[in-house]
Amino acid sequence: MWHDVRMLNATTSALLGLLVLSLLGSGLWWVANRPMFTLKAIRIEAMEGTTLRHVSPSTVRTTAVPRIRGNFFTANLDSVRQAFEAVPWVRKASVRREWPNQLIVSIEEHRPLGTWGEDGRLLSEKGDVFTANLAEAEEDAELAEFGGPAGSEKEVLARYRQLEEWLRPASLAPRALHLSERYGWSMRLDSGVRVELGREQGPDMLKGRVDRLVGVWPQLAALLQDRIESVDMRYPNGLALKAQGLALGNVSKKVKR
Repeated sequence: MWHDVRMLNATTSALLGLLVLSLLGSGLWWVANRPMFTLKAIRIEAMEGTTLRHVSPSTVRTTAVPRIRGNFFTANLDSVRQAFEAVPWVRKASVRREWPNQLIVSIEEHRPLGTWGEDGRLLSEKGDVFTANLAEAEEDAELAEFGGPAGSEKEVLARYRQLEEWLRPASLAPRALHLSERYGWSMRLDSGVRVELGREQGPDMLKGRVDRLVGVWPQLAALLQDRIESVDMRYPNGLALKAQGLALGNVSKKVKR
């Protein structure tokens, strides 16, 4: 081997190359750790098409910043993103570097639609359940009430949107919607009336029950004014009604549709 000139030259070149790479790596490490690259600022901005109402600098300082490690070069952007997504009200975050010592964090906030369950959590307009200050959420708008088995959040939200559309011809709107453990639906209208819709036993059953309610509602409201407390739509062709001082069974023959 030692008499093979080509092999000796190749080995020498390889060793020199490793030395150069080692020196280069050491130089880059030295440069990357200079004080000028210490993170001096973290700028927070809203993602395009959104606004920030609840993410405050004080919350960010106490919740996200202490979890950030490294400098401009060494900070793990995925870890930084996770730190900001752990901040209350943050739905999604993206992070980018800005030369020479700044991070830019774009944030999308949750937009609350209502409460979820009885433990103070919130349901966003995109069907995400999150935890935040309830009083702050109530500043934006009146919150609806939602509930259902774990994992049913997006299903409940989708049904709520359908009910808004189905009830609109009667000038009604849902203000609460619950899916029971047995997958039966119940809602409360903006007038305060509770409506039992029951389980879906076919693709159009629920809409059919809502359509029946919409069809008879003007007559019910005219007859009973503001006395209606609850309506049970689980009957095949009618409904059961409870009003102040009055309780009726199936009234399909008593109210003309």
